[in-house]
Amino acid sequence: MRHGKKHNHLGRTTSHRKAMLANMATSLIKHKRITTTLAKAKALRVYVEPIITKSKNDTTHSRRTVFAYLQDKEVVTELFRDVAAKVANRPGGYTRIIKLNNRLGDNAEMALIELVDYNEVYGKDAAAAEKKTTRRGRTKAKKADAPATEVKEEAAPVVEAKEEVAEAPVAEEAAAEAPAADDAEEQKA
Repeated sequence: MRHGKKHNHLGRTTSHRKAMLANMATSLIKHKRITTTLAKAKALRVYVEPIITKSKNDTTHSRRTVFAYLQDKEVVTELFRDVAAKVANRPGGYTRIIKLNNRLGDNAEMALIELVDYNEVYGKDAAAAEKKTTRRGRTKAKKADAPATEVKEEAAPVVEAKEEVAEAPVAEEAAAEAPAADDAEEQKA
């Protein structure tokens, strides 16, 4: 019976599955993002996130424990040196899975799994959002102090803009009539 056994076997033996996940984790740490099937990406996330958490504590014991999983000295060094420094203040959730189109050959669900802190596209938005959040908090305090003056200042330019728009067609009509009058004078002469 398989009561309480939640992990996905991925259609492989235990040794094959462990070797495959170790290789995929090595590739993920080395390249910061890999494309694989959705089921493998979900299994890899469960496998690699505790390893990244262990890399935050740089001791000989944690290095040996991580090496037992990854079996690659260079990747372990990169994990403890670079990746651990980037994820130092993040309390988990180091990876992101993005679903892609199905694979053409067998229609398998594909996904991109990446380390969150190494994505430049989302990283800039997150940093900008954090700055905006702090600014919003300050502007709310300023608006609470003097909301009436800001509303009056904003209303005045809107009214002026409407007047300019209303004058513009009149000026265009006058400009259109002027050449017509000149043409009429030329025809009389």
